[in-house]
Formats: sequence, structure tokens, C-alpha cells
Amino acid sequence: MILWSKNQEKLFFIKSQESVSIDQLFYLDNNGKYIAYWPKGYRGVKSTLQSRNSLIGKYCEDWVGNLFKSLIEDEYYVIKQAIVPSLGITSKSPADIVIANKNKKILKASDVKIIFEIKMSLVWNWQYDEKTGIIKEIGDLRTHQGKPSFTRSDSVLKAIGKGIDIRVSNFNSSKIPIIVIGNAPLSNGFCKKADYLKSAGIIQGFWSLNPFPLNHGNTRKTTPKNGFVKMNNTDELKENLNQLFTSDLNFFSGMASPESIGKFIEVANLEDSYENKGLKFLNLVKRS
Repeated sequence: MILWSKNQEKLFFIKSQESVSIDQLFYLDNNGKYIAYWPKGYRGVKSTLQSRNSLIGKYCEDWVGNLFKSLIEDEYYVIKQAIVPSLGITSKSPADIVIANKNKKILKASDVKIIFEIKMSLVWNWQYDEKTGIIKEIGDLRTHQGKPSFTRSDSVLKAIGKGIDIRVSNFNSSKIPIIVIGNAPLSNGFCKKADYLKSAGIIQGFWSLNPFPLNHGNTRKTTPKNGFVKMNNTDELKENLNQLFTSDLNFFSGMASPESIGKFIEVANLEDSYENKGLKFLNLVKRS
């Protein structure tokens, strides 16, 4: 499989027409044209297509799920809409996708290897010709009023909130990486926050699976600490996935006085190896 592109969005419209009407996929502007987003500068009457959000959301989750299945080892499973009660991931707010070592919907924290939140949407603008049935691209994200994927602040904030909720739900979440998947550049205002969230251990990355979101020009590849990364191809994505599988990550947090921290360090330093010193320190922090 290849990463996200214009072709994936065109396929979304083609496949969706099999089950829903054109009016549920496109806006109708004042000139009688069917368009995916209102163009910048459009001053006519507007409406909101709520029905399309769920359609593109499911389409993207299915696409990401199939992509990950092609990249991971056979011993793991890709589970969509997973439920992990011990991590506060319930049927009311399931995880979009998890990679687990068991093939079932309801999982224990120990079954989960990686948690993914999917924040993807339509990036380009599209026009549908009612007479010919032809769907054509008419501009990238700079030409329309939509806020796709990581350019939409409320989507990013929801992902951050869910990541924090998982982290504080149970210490069993401390070894599970959380990745937010998108298909657009990360807004400038969130770049420092993405790096901070990675450094703090709350979210291990915002990954864009769209190598070329603009028709002309380049977009940011990474932030300084790789809190945001734009994947250029499936080999790069697989390499980043493999790093998550092989890294022994541990989330820890807390507020303590310098004296208490010093005592933790002194006790941990009695252990006979760096690994045991680290594990001892983590256990002391968890119990504090």
C-alpha cells in the first residue's frame, strides 16, 4: 500500500456514492456547483455537512487499519474501535485503532501494544459534475475554508485530552505508546506543544501519513523533537512503528519536593545496574 494521496480522497467519493446521495457528500454553491469545501472568498449561502464527517471518519479508520495490517508482524492484530476498560477506554469513547497481541474487541491493558487516535479528513477540495459524474480536484488546503486534520485545533485538543485521560487512568498505561494519526500539516501553534507532549511522555507523536498535502511547495517534515513527523513513504512508517515495538518506554509523572526526589535517587542508586536503578526509581515515583 501507499500513503495518503489525492487518489484516496477521490476513491472516498466514488465508493460513498454507492450508499449515500451526492447532497450528503458535497455542498451546492450559489452557482449550482457541487463542491467538497467552500472556497476561500466564497460569500454565498453556506450550510454544514454533518453526515459526511462520520463517513470520512470510518473510511479513514478502515484505510489506516488496512495499512497497518500490511506493515506489522503476524503475531499482532489491528483492532478498530477497541475497548480497554482498565484504561478508561469504554464503548462510549473507544480507541480508534490499537495494535494488540489478541484478536478481540475488549482488551486488557497488557494486551495492548500501541494506541492510535485517527484525526484524518479530506485535505483537498473537490468538485462533482452532475451531468458527467466526474469528480475533479480543484485546490489544496490553502484554497478552501475547511480545516482538515491537524489544522483543526479542536481535533488536536480532543486527541490531547484523550491521551491525558488514558495516562492518568491507570499505571498500566505507562508502557503503551499513544500516537495521533493525521493527513495534514500540524498548525504552527501546536508544534511546540507536540514536542512538549512527547518529552513529557503523554503522547509519543503526531504522525501525518500524507507526504504531499500541497499541490505546490513543501510542508514541515518534523518538529525539533519529533513530536510531529510527516511520513514520506511506507518504509519510513514501518521503521517508526518498529521503534515503538522495540522501545521499552515508561511514562512517569508527579509533583514532589527536591528532598523526596533526592531520596528516590539515593535508594534507586543502590541497585546493581542502570536498568534496575531506573525500574526502582519508577516504582518509587509510582508509590509516592
